[in-house]
Amino acid sequence: MISNISENCQKPDQTKHDSDQVIHHQIVIVGGGTAGITVAAQLTRGWANQLDVVIVDPSDSHYYQPAWTLVGGGAFRREKTRRDEASVIPRKAKWIRDAVIQFEPQQNRLKTRDGRTIQYDYLVVCAGIQIKWDDVKGLKESLGHGGVCSNYSFESVGSTWDNISHFKGGTAIFTQPVTGIKCGGAPQKICYLADDYFRQHGVRDKTKMIFVSGTGSLFAVEKYRKVLEQVAQRKNIETRFNQSLVAISADTKEAIFQDMETGEETSVSYDMIHVTPPMGPPEFIAHSPLADEKGWVDVDKHTLQHVRFPNVFALGDSSNLPTSKTAAAIRKQAPIVSKNLSTLIAGKPMTAKYNGYTSCPLVTGYGKLVLAEFDYDKLPDETFPFNQAKERWSMWLLKKYLLPVLYWRGMLKGRV
Repeated sequence: MISNISENCQKPDQTKHDSDQVIHHQIVIVGGGTAGITVAAQLTRGWANQLDVVIVDPSDSHYYQPAWTLVGGGAFRREKTRRDEASVIPRKAKWIRDAVIQFEPQQNRLKTRDGRTIQYDYLVVCAGIQIKWDDVKGLKESLGHGGVCSNYSFESVGSTWDNISHFKGGTAIFTQPVTGIKCGGAPQKICYLADDYFRQHGVRDKTKMIFVSGTGSLFAVEKYRKVLEQVAQRKNIETRFNQSLVAISADTKEAIFQDMETGEETSVSYDMIHVTPPMGPPEFIAHSPLADEKGWVDVDKHTLQHVRFPNVFALGDSSNLPTSKTAAAIRKQAPIVSKNLSTLIAGKPMTAKYNGYTSCPLVTGYGKLVLAEFDYDKLPDETFPFNQAKERWSMWLLKKYLLPVLYWRGMLKGRV
């Protein structure tokens, strides 16, 4: 896919380079996704701001991924979730369209795929999460065929709606891995939308629906877990826990699950299966000096400053912050990084603290949504003056119509 870069868009650094080229920037942001663009926009806002900020990212497209659940459920157009990367780069930031392959924080530098060595004064790492399609045997080659679908890529999300809208009955399975993933509630949201669609089109009474999770419950926060358990019971969705999908046999339409406690494997036949693939830290981060023992960027959970390299910060999915990996979390994390980095540059003490806030808009059907908001302690940290552990039409409208506008026009502009 080739970007159509308008004259008003920030163009990438097209400087020719040799394999030994060394360049320097004051602040280097690794990752041009939600976190990277938001932090860059906040750091470069205002006419008086003269910070030298560069974003390093190889992508030609930027995606609003929170809408992919709705795309998979036929309630949002896939095309509206993609924009050219060049169009979202902040005007006063630079863009090096390249991929980082190695961090050398002891020398305050990194190396890229195209042969650049980039020196920095300060580094912000927000390179997202790696989708591990290959960790489920048979998934990659089966995706989009024979009833196998997934919301977790722009290319595959259309297959989810195709499967749901053409389903004629049988066994429909929805999976969640044991690993950390983007938005912990997303795997069950598409299950609830599918249930609604099947009911509306007269095939639900011919359908067995199973939600299979590698985790131990539907949700980590008790207040919202209780209502989700009621939703699953009301919809007659069978739930199975501590079962991780390890293989798919497309020829026989069988899914192989492994019990996380005993290691025993069982086979379940399906007519349709929506797979949430395992996820983990990007390899170039996991194998770097910046990583913790699990491969995530190792930062203080309140200041978002690296625990060993004080001129390094991280946020978003690639950090080891003990909270859900969502765009809503990034909305609260980005100002912490921007403020603390700015005060560090000015030689002042860092005062901004992150409390672990995150949010997961839990779609429970068409026109129904539970807005979960909570902190590090798994305690509700809600925005509205009513009980958010209740399915509401108003919160569905927030998810479908308002949040995309806040994302494109607010977060990515550094305004919220």
